[in-house]
Amino acid sequence: MQTGPPSPPQATHVAITSTTGNYGRGVTAQRYRQAPVRFLQTPPATEVGRRLPRLLLGLVICGVGLALIIRADLGLDSWNVLHQGIEGQTGVSIGMVTILVGFAMFAISLPLGEQIGVGTILNVLLIGTTIDLVLWPLDEPENTALRWAFLVGGTLLFAVGSGFYIGAGLGPGPRDGVMTSLAARGLSVGVVRTGIEIVVLAVGWLLGGSVGVGTVLFALAIGPLVAFFLRRLSLEPVAPTTLEAY
Repeated sequence: MQTGPPSPPQATHVAITSTTGNYGRGVTAQRYRQAPVRFLQTPPATEVGRRLPRLLLGLVICGVGLALIIRADLGLDSWNVLHQGIEGQTGVSIGMVTILVGFAMFAISLPLGEQIGVGTILNVLLIGTTIDLVLWPLDEPENTALRWAFLVGGTLLFAVGSGFYIGAGLGPGPRDGVMTSLAARGLSVGVVRTGIEIVVLAVGWLLGGSVGVGTVLFALAIGPLVAFFLRRLSLEPVAPTTLEAY
């Protein structure tokens, strides 16, 4: 039984994070002891309207380029070696496998605190869908020169598409998210990237995916090509609003 005056209420200290400083909005999230999963990045509506068309165009171009490389049948990049291997073992189309593997990457990157964006989700959905739509009417060329044209042209298209979608700044691809989330644990980005690519390529090859001269060409050319187009197609960066889940 209390005999004196009531004790004053104890202050509850809760840290508040806010994006008001970035955009002047009152979007806040309470931060408790456990680390939040920063699961979605969104720029202001005006920026989305400016960047979304470039993102969509880039993802469709990437899908067309990858479809051409697949039809060239001279060897695929490491991830599509895996996708093709899974397709051969399951009968699921390579585009659908691309989508499913992309979503599976979230199970690794999100618990590690990796931020994704609108572009990350659309990357998963649009590239795989475009691959299937282009492959459906496109026959494998019988002429060797045409195969090489498909391979080289597809690689160039993928680089151009990457310049548009990465340059839009609406979120990284799901596979890159796994790389950066693991590298954030103190590992070298180069070591993590190389390790992932080797494991993915080896598993895909064991499953029956196509490895060949196209695999080597893509590996050597895609980095410089994407860097070239990024310099010309990127929009200026903006600070995103980050929604957090606990």
